[in-house]
Amino acid sequence: MKRFVTLTLAMLIAVSMLCVVPAGAEAKFQSRKIKILSIWDETDPSTNGYILNELSKEYAATVEGFELDYEFVSIENLDQKVTTLMASDDLPEICIYESGVRLKKVIESGQILDLDKTLTELGIRDSVDEGAASLLINLVDGVGLYDLPLGLNVEGFWYNKALFEKAGVTVPTTWDEFLAVCQKLKDAGIVPIAQGGKDKWPMTRVLNAYLVRHVGKDAVKDAMEGKTKWTDPAYVEAAQMFQDMAKNGYFVEGMTTIDPGTATSMLTGGQAAMQYNGSWITQSLALDTNQAGPDGIGFFNVPVDNDQSTLDDYSMNCGNIMMLSAKKYDEAVGDWMKYVLPRIGDYAMKNFGTFKGYKINEMPQNLPTYTKIVGDALSSAKGAFLWFEAKMDSETSTLAQDNIALLYSGEMTPEQYMTQLQTSSDKNRAA
Repeated sequence: MKRFVTLTLAMLIAVSMLCVVPAGAEAKFQSRKIKILSIWDETDPSTNGYILNELSKEYAATVEGFELDYEFVSIENLDQKVTTLMASDDLPEICIYESGVRLKKVIESGQILDLDKTLTELGIRDSVDEGAASLLINLVDGVGLYDLPLGLNVEGFWYNKALFEKAGVTVPTTWDEFLAVCQKLKDAGIVPIAQGGKDKWPMTRVLNAYLVRHVGKDAVKDAMEGKTKWTDPAYVEAAQMFQDMAKNGYFVEGMTTIDPGTATSMLTGGQAAMQYNGSWITQSLALDTNQAGPDGIGFFNVPVDNDQSTLDDYSMNCGNIMMLSAKKYDEAVGDWMKYVLPRIGDYAMKNFGTFKGYKINEMPQNLPTYTKIVGDALSSAKGAFLWFEAKMDSETSTLAQDNIALLYSGEMTPEQYMTQLQTSSDKNRAA
């Protein structure tokens, strides 16, 4: 079996081995209720919340008095909720959030744990995959490790093999070929692409995919730092490409009302041929509800447009992350971390065939097809680029997501879309 090797962010990112804490180890104290702010239904096996909850239930069986107390917030309201909690210095013990610029502001407030230090003191620093750690540190400009991964993901296009065969198309490697595939699928009466536009980010991901291939891996970073402008012709062309794809009928009708789970069901159920998504989708593909079966869905990296990036460059991320309150950290939280964190990698791989950014002690001998797809992509990656909002300040990020529906519908021109991003980033850079 192929051995996955962990390297730095700019190189290969993969999986190595680690011995976990022995099962059944009991704490030497009476535990307490630990609060978690979460965006997931912990009973849904397609979410990271399920994994955290199941491991916490195992832990609860070894410790008297432990309870994980959930407070739920929708993903679109997560930033506002965290901002409110920070203002009152009342972040919960565990908080699901997002890395990048927004997390950096939380770090600067001094309200969350330095996890490099804490994990080292607990003796479990090696439980976090070094590739994932490097990515998380890079996202906050090298400040340090202040968040924990809940994925080690590559992004790209997932496709229904049966629908590709029905339309007589093959996997594209260039953007022109990709557009030709979309047209042939449409001509065959097949919806080319279904995105969960209700959550907004699945649409900005498509715009970003072309932007990176058209402008380069650092397109967003350069625009946010003022090295280039959102209103430069190449950036406007990327917004125009997204809008043209919508006008040409390459996206599912009513995409702004469809949630990500429904879009994935359309892909696996044969109602749409493609979906841009991250490798976290394999957690859903591993379920019996996947109508396409154990190998009916394929994957290809974002097709190239010019020489600005190559097929060896992948969009990578660690999913929504966990941060922990410095104020509310105590022995009980540390004990929970010592039990749960070293087990996440093995639990996710054994039950779902997914990589979560943690070391894996027991790699299965016969990996599922979808796991192999992700592993091959991780080990072949020679460069990485970030999602659209990763380097944006909160205001610019909100504009990018709120306006993408207007760009999709034609109510906003590509020039207007990019002008708003430019105005916002200028304002926040000057602040």
